[in-house]
Amino acid sequence: MGDQFDIGARLNAMRSAAGLSQRQLADRAGVPHAQISNVEKNKVSPSISTLRKILSGLGVSMADFFEPERRPLAGPFFNSDQLVDLTSKVAANSIGDGLGRMVFRQIGDARGHNLQMLHEVYEPQADTGETLLQHASSEGGFVVEGELEVTVGNEVRVLKAGEAYLFDSRIPHRFRNISDKRTVVISGCTPPYL
Repeated sequence: MGDQFDIGARLNAMRSAAGLSQRQLADRAGVPHAQISNVEKNKVSPSISTLRKILSGLGVSMADFFEPERRPLAGPFFNSDQLVDLTSKVAANSIGDGLGRMVFRQIGDARGHNLQMLHEVYEPQADTGETLLQHASSEGGFVVEGELEVTVGNEVRVLKAGEAYLFDSRIPHRFRNISDKRTVVISGCTPPYL
């Protein structure tokens, strides 16, 4: 498997370290018991919203899940190779329900600043998932390249390069690249979500 991140093994190790059974974690996270088992055995690849929900049952962020030993740099300046890669260790199609891959790179220490700044790349057909995201934050983003379909509540709009979004993240939302070209977004979220 090379340097591919093993979501199932990591979840199993974290759940065991917390002293929780699969059923206890499922109850805490509000997901079906079988879902924990299937993720741990790598039978299914969870969407961002599903993985985030499971991790909330452990009280763990996605950043800590994917980069447990990392120490964010203090800054104030960062080279491209100093951004914290939250998702590219996961094989294509592992996060999101779409066919395309997503990569989220975080700038610096999100917790320390109570602000998560991300460089996001959505390959064609990338999708955060049919289960809409929802969390206690505010978030905004600017489309640098390509097009991104953004759903916020009952509103849906395809944003093109130069357009932006800003909303209360407690409103269910979803991001999809429905085009055949790569989309790049710079976004911010406070308090940090991933």
